Amino acid sequence: MSGQQPGWFPDPSDATRWRWWDGAAWTDQVGENGRRRSVPLAPPVRRVRLPRWAWIVIVVVALPLLVILWPVVAIAAFVVLVTGIVALWTGKRTWVRFPSRRAAVGATAAAAAIVLATGGVTAALPRASVAPTIAEPVASLTPTASATARSTPEPVVSRTPHTVTTEVSVVAAVPFEKSSVDDPTIMRGETRVTTAGVDGESTAVYRVTMTDGVETARVLVRESVTRAPVSEVTSVGTYDAPAPVAAAPPAAEQSGSEGCDENYADACVPIDSDVDCAGGKGNGPSYFDGVARVVGADVYKLDGDGDGWACNG
Repeated sequence: MSGQQPGWFPDPSDATRWRWWDGAAWTDQVGENGRRRSVPLAPPVRRVRLPRWAWIVIVVVALPLLVILWPVVAIAAFVVLVTGIVALWTGKRTWVRFPSRRAAVGATAAAAAIVLATGGVTAALPRASVAPTIAEPVASLTPTASATARSTPEPVVSRTPHTVTTEVSVVAAVPFEKSSVDDPTIMRGETRVTTAGVDGESTAVYRVTMTDGVETARVLVRESVTRAPVSEVTSVGTYDAPAPVAAAPPAAEQSGSEGCDENYADACVPIDSDVDCAGGKGNGPSYFDGVARVVGADVYKLDGDGDGWACNG
């Protein structure tokens, strides 16, 4: 049953009723004669195999008993034969309580064999043993009406199961996926959910067969996604803040300085005929040691890479 869709299937412990399979294991819910009830699943019965000599002993003992008690055996076998036929025809367990359909078939076949065998024994007996004596009245040979009624089995009334087939829709959730993207506007180490995830929906249509009010079959007809899920997007920060700007030395310590040039901010760039970055190849006469932000015209050509920062490398 591995991989089988959930539904009603013949009970493995009693084939005359149905048991619910939930897709992974048998449950305790059974359906019998149009009613639903809870019956635990019976453990499998271990079959005991008799050795060959035991069967020989059983046959040797049973044959004399069959010859001696043939009328009783014949009547019991006939009753079991009729009951087995009724159980197989209607699908009910009857009073004999056959544990399964296989057991009902076996018992019915054995009863039929015994009925045939007892008939053969009767034919093999001496005619004197079965013929009525002269002293017996002739009327004794005529079966009475009550005996005829007892020997005639009651007619079996068959019932046609009521079957209805419908389509059932089952809606299930479709989980959303998650993804991440780099965001240069967010500080490195920080994350933000920029798009919230939303589950989608899928609809499966099953063709369900109900027999006498009990589900007996379920077949998947079609399945489709009726609402697509929305993926969750998380932005991961990749922005690195610039290194802090070193404090500019006092104006008194800069040669030729008579104040700070207004074209630069965040640091003091001296005002002179020419200013070069300290440690560079310029020849002065003034030098600027630090990093300044260009806010006006780069009059001293300190922003060599054009990124808006003077003397930053």
